[in-house]
Amino acid sequence: MSFFQLGLRRTAAQLARPSLVCGQCLRHSTIASPPRSLSSSKIVKLEAAATRRSYATATTTPTVASTIQPKSPITELRENLAANASGPQSEPKGSFPRANDKAVGYWLIGSAVSVFGIVVFGGLTRLTESGLSITEWKPVTGSLPPMSAEDWQSEFDKYRASPEFKMLNSHMDLQEFKKIYFMEWTHRLWGRFIGLSFVLPTVYFIARRRVTPRMAASLVGISALIGFQGFIGWWMVKSGLKDDLFAPGSHPRVSQYRLAAHLATAFVCYSWMLLAGLSALRTRRVLASGPDAASKLLTALKSPALVTLRRSVAALTVLVFTTILSGALVAGLDAGLIYNEFPKMGTGYKPPTAELLDRFYCRNEDGSDLVWRNMLENPSLVQLDHRILAMSTFTAVMLLFAYARTGRVRAAMPKDVSKGVNGLVHLVSLQLALGISTLIYMVPISLAAAHQAGALALLTMALVVGHRLRLPSNRVQQLWVQGGRALAQNQRQRQVVGVAARAKLLK
Repeated sequence: MSFFQLGLRRTAAQLARPSLVCGQCLRHSTIASPPRSLSSSKIVKLEAAATRRSYATATTTPTVASTIQPKSPITELRENLAANASGPQSEPKGSFPRANDKAVGYWLIGSAVSVFGIVVFGGLTRLTESGLSITEWKPVTGSLPPMSAEDWQSEFDKYRASPEFKMLNSHMDLQEFKKIYFMEWTHRLWGRFIGLSFVLPTVYFIARRRVTPRMAASLVGISALIGFQGFIGWWMVKSGLKDDLFAPGSHPRVSQYRLAAHLATAFVCYSWMLLAGLSALRTRRVLASGPDAASKLLTALKSPALVTLRRSVAALTVLVFTTILSGALVAGLDAGLIYNEFPKMGTGYKPPTAELLDRFYCRNEDGSDLVWRNMLENPSLVQLDHRILAMSTFTAVMLLFAYARTGRVRAAMPKDVSKGVNGLVHLVSLQLALGISTLIYMVPISLAAAHQAGALALLTMALVVGHRLRLPSNRVQQLWVQGGRALAQNQRQRQVVGVAARAKLLK
């Protein structure tokens, strides 16, 4: 009797073709309880279980199901992959997504690298006395250099009317002028390229809804800042085309205030791009890692042991930025060409008080502006201020490193934060060595450019460490956890649908 029953079951199984089985029921029965992880042995077991379910369903499925044309499991798998390729959760068409596209993050980082390059190149332009070679600001027509001998002669005649040519470069001929002209022209052309390569993608990403509303506002703000930076650049150059900064006949140069404003705007633009790009990539990375990794990261960042470290890094970032601005004043006043020894300044560790607080720099007869005018316009005091800020920055980084090595903080600190703190120590040491070398050797172009690049690199590392320690907003935290769960669920569904497809092929 048992052999007869076995024969009937085998006959029923052979009659159970896809025309008699609802593929949708098969998939729903498999996806009902998706496993968390699928090893090779579990996949084999799931395949066998799916095959047994198909046999059992065949004996109980009504014949009406034969009129339904179910989708192939392979087709369903491809549709799921396409539907879930854009993110953890589908968004209504035309609305802003909850997470930025990965391409936005890489594009922002690339834009920040381009700004890094133009900052260093701008320093070279200033060090080679090329910044005042173009005496007009033509945002559109100035994109092309002079194309004929007449055009070159016209540009050279305009430069010959400037104070810099009369007092410093009266010996210069047309061929020498072309060298400094191309330096400034390349600097301006690079700025135009940064503007176009940022504004046009900004319009595209916002129009195609590939950024969050907050990121869209940031992109518009950065675009406006880039345009403002171009205006600040010409405002700075314009100050060097007239000889009225101090006493008549003094060395022609741009205003140190405008130079500091130009450099500060560039650094703010760079920092904004960098942090926005890091935030976009960080969110995508956390979402891809799943809910467990997101919860672990949030728990680590919320540790009370990191509160003081987070505040210390923020204060250090402000100190680094302030030191950079004081360096811009040193560059604008050519203050690095005096007191070329370290750690002393002349016979002592500071110049005489009468030299540091000189009434020559006052504008008010009562001397009420004596202190702040000397701090911003007296080369001796400006260099002393920069030395004090630089040594304070070095000391602050070393104290931060020592604090980060304490047991409680070290145990709670994520590994990437620890690497960032070590990077701060290396960069601030290198920057200190470059600064002292630049001073001792009387500001050679190579060392001065490397010193400026080192300042931006140190600020970059401080921003990166601060970003790694920063707690995201509550909305982003929810996105990390919920989006990670949704992405993990989608991934498990893809795996199980693939198991169902393989089980169907085994029949």
